[in-house]
Amino acid sequence: MPIYEYECRRCGGDFEKLLFPSESEEEVACPCCGAKDVRRRISCASTLTGGGKSLCGGSGATRFS
Repeated sequence: MPIYEYECRRCGGDFEKLLFPSESEEEVACPCCGAKDVRRRISCASTLTGGGKSLCGGSGATRFS
């Protein structure tokens, strides 16, 4: 089940949403204002391997070997 990052076009809020297979992306609503006018943001790939360079800068789980 993927976690997606969204931006609300109404209030500008950023949030993440875990989408279950039974859910549709049209059902995603902003937790701040309730608007369904959201757009999915491009997020960094995440891996569980350590070391190497970060794909997004900084340190953390977003790395590649």
